[in-house]
Amino acid sequence: MKTELFDVLIVGAGPAGSFAAERLATGGLRVALFDGRPEGAPKACGGGVTAKALKAWPHLLNAVGRTVDELEMYSPSGKRLHLKLDEPFAIYSRVAFDSYLRERARESGAEVFFEKMSTGGIKRTNTGWKLRSAGGTDWLGKMLVAADGANSAIAKKLAGPLSASDMEVAFGYRTPLPDRSEAPTVIAFLPGWVGYAWAFPRLDHISFGIATTQEAFDHKALDDLLWQFMIGYYRQREDGHANIWNDLEEEPRARAIQRNLQATAERYAARIPGLADKTWDQRRACGEGWALLGDAAGFADPVTGEGIYYALRSAELFADAFLEGRPEEYEKLWRKDFGGELRRASQMRRRFYGNFWGAPFTERMIEFARGHSGIKKVLGELVAGDQGYVGLKKKLARRALRPI
Repeated sequence: MKTELFDVLIVGAGPAGSFAAERLATGGLRVALFDGRPEGAPKACGGGVTAKALKAWPHLLNAVGRTVDELEMYSPSGKRLHLKLDEPFAIYSRVAFDSYLRERARESGAEVFFEKMSTGGIKRTNTGWKLRSAGGTDWLGKMLVAADGANSAIAKKLAGPLSASDMEVAFGYRTPLPDRSEAPTVIAFLPGWVGYAWAFPRLDHISFGIATTQEAFDHKALDDLLWQFMIGYYRQREDGHANIWNDLEEEPRARAIQRNLQATAERYAARIPGLADKTWDQRRACGEGWALLGDAAGFADPVTGEGIYYALRSAELFADAFLEGRPEEYEKLWRKDFGGELRRASQMRRRFYGNFWGAPFTERMIEFARGHSGIKKVLGELVAGDQGYVGLKKKLARRALRPI
């Protein structure tokens, strides 16, 4: 039986795991990074990386992707708002993005193993942890880091399971780019549902999807809604069709587009964290000899589901604390750095997707932004990640009082 000894064992080679592995290996530690996904298997994710993340870590722009400085947003009724962003964000295929970060970790000295780990193969020892593969190899380490996503079995074992109210669902399709026109980046708030739909063009395809709460999830109804959105998107590219929420009722062109997409679309789905505000008070992301990063810790924006920035930042905070010999400080560091922001987002989620002056707040937000440049600018800053939820209400009020 083969045994290998490491300082840190990281399960999960997405952005959080790979980023932590790179930083720890650069600091001189021996790091094992375990990637349990089938090679080339994409993660269910729009792949958007905010301007805030790109400014914090400019090397992310070296990954193969595309930058976006214009965005179309739609209200639940279909009202359109065009945003010219002061700070561009990026869209990546998660296969390309994750591979880029994993290879940076390997080049920094981390050892990458394509092994899927189950909780049955993970044991505490007198000096740390032992991971055993199906082939009989043992890996020993002082610290165990779970960075294996929202469904992390390790996180359930160490920090406890999350309830349905703490989870969201994302699903969608990858489809071909339009033949003869530009493919804009689109976010559309759902009519009659909590959440939003997206169209994120990548280099060789479009990622369409819907994100909503697990409690509100109804697959058949939401899948029908996503098809309306997808067909409306292609109709707009072809003939200027006005409504992004295309009516599928016996309309020949819509049916033809749907048949073409059904022949080529690749489906994906995943759960993503969307923690309730009380859960932030109770759930820990580290303990003696272990830590949780990124989605495994629940670090995602409960309003938008965006988690890549928090995956990278949590990895950075943990790695720095561990390198300084005080891994127990990681809990205080993430709470001080972004914990309050995510908790505030949890408190705002119901109001963000609730009613305001007799209509959905998202409807009013688009209406106000269409008529007021100050509110439009704040909305652009939210998209970029530069404007958080703490202080958002006051900033909107100040902008609304300024002359248009």
